Amino acid sequence: MTHAPTTSSRPAPGPLPAHTRVAVIGSGFSGIGTAVALQRAGIDDFVVLERAATLGGTWRDNTYPGAACDVPSHLYSFSFAPKRDWSHVYSRQPEIREYLEQVAADHGVLPHLHCGTDVVSGQWDDDALVWRLETTRGSLTADVLVSGAGGLVEPHLPEVPGIGTFEGPSFHSARWDHSVDLAGKRVAVVGTGASAAQFVPELQKTAAEVVVLQRTPPWVLPRKDRAYSDREHRLHARAPGLLRLARGGQWAVREARLGVWTGSGRLRALFEKQALKSLGQQVPDPELRAKLTPRYAMGCKRVIVSDDYLPALAQPNVEVVTSAVTEVRPHAVVDADGREHEVDAIVYGTGFRVMDIPLGHRLTGREGHTLHEEWGRAGVQAHRGTTVAGFPNLFLLLGPNTALGHTSVVLMIEAQIGYVVEALRTLREAGAGALEVRRSAQDDYNARLQAELTDTVWNAGGCRSWYRDEQGRNFTLWPTHTSAYMRLMRRFDAESYELRTARRVPVPA
Repeated sequence: MTHAPTTSSRPAPGPLPAHTRVAVIGSGFSGIGTAVALQRAGIDDFVVLERAATLGGTWRDNTYPGAACDVPSHLYSFSFAPKRDWSHVYSRQPEIREYLEQVAADHGVLPHLHCGTDVVSGQWDDDALVWRLETTRGSLTADVLVSGAGGLVEPHLPEVPGIGTFEGPSFHSARWDHSVDLAGKRVAVVGTGASAAQFVPELQKTAAEVVVLQRTPPWVLPRKDRAYSDREHRLHARAPGLLRLARGGQWAVREARLGVWTGSGRLRALFEKQALKSLGQQVPDPELRAKLTPRYAMGCKRVIVSDDYLPALAQPNVEVVTSAVTEVRPHAVVDADGREHEVDAIVYGTGFRVMDIPLGHRLTGREGHTLHEEWGRAGVQAHRGTTVAGFPNLFLLLGPNTALGHTSVVLMIEAQIGYVVEALRTLREAGAGALEVRRSAQDDYNARLQAELTDTVWNAGGCRSWYRDEQGRNFTLWPTHTSAYMRLMRRFDAESYELRTARRVPVPA
């Protein structure tokens, strides 16, 4: 297996241009995929702005022990860049990051990449029809702005008294402090989401004691992971069609499972029965098993896919506490029952501020308010998950209602990127300088989308989750098959937009 050198080992590009046709923010799957698509469309005048020192997005930032993808490797990769030698059915974090570096190197992205360049602010200039960007490395203007920042960017920490008073090491899983040796320590783990399900089994192997503070038990399905054999690697290398077949098979299986989340409940009952059977096999103690048995419909919260999480919780050096942390003291955490647990370190596996991303506070649209303010007023929403009324020439990748509960978000990213390229083609052919989605089109789209979400388990599953806002509105998930979204995004719906030249013309509602 060959790997491209990391971007940190390459010389940084020169200064930022004064102006660019397209500015892409972020260098994870969304940013790199956009850069490749722009070049394929004949657009070479673009920059990729990355605030960190190297590329990789969430797969650069999440380096906690056991970090891996819960979607199969062949499906969690670009359709235009298949990888024949994934080490496992479910790839690990270092390998995914190396894959992104390889794609960026192979497809000419690196000369456009500006690392250490954080976008401090962006202001839409409605007279010049450009985005005026201020970054930590200078100013520039861009005709079009594409955000590939995503939602898994800013760690969420619980708001509990005393969180800053703890005297030992404490950190979020997305900012894992590898300088801290947790071997032989008493470690509190706050949260039981997808990240915690991966790092808790690793902590259990070395820590003296692990106290897992669980508010709600997750549903856990077997992962059935395995290493790919040398023979399979040779077959994939000799017959590229097998890679397409593997990817297509993984996609088809997951599309078929959508009924677990959106169907009448018959398929869901089968999966719940499988999960409870695995729980019984992996956790023999009835008292602990009761603590780990969900009391809500599978899928209402994110389903954990793991072979080792439940067995780790059943080990003698792990205690599962079925109440949230309510206070942090200098050497302890306190649960909702008032019990104090003395610990040497705290690891927070408490997720992310999904749509409250920094960029939302920094981008100011045509009407003079930020994206965060727009969403605070109208709710977190976008047209087709990609464009927002009042924010011309801005495209959000993995924006509102484009996340998935059953398969790979890379499918959604590629569909959105195709839509962006078609929008740029429309601008060029029309001789226009800007396009902005009509608010009426955005409202109609979101009304239909929310109606489709109504009877899904995500909305009616009997739990609280990060999928929904405080009003219970699901702003996160796409309600049906990825094939439906791909069909929707295949054509740019110019009739939903107002196209403008440099002369200021009001956008009708």
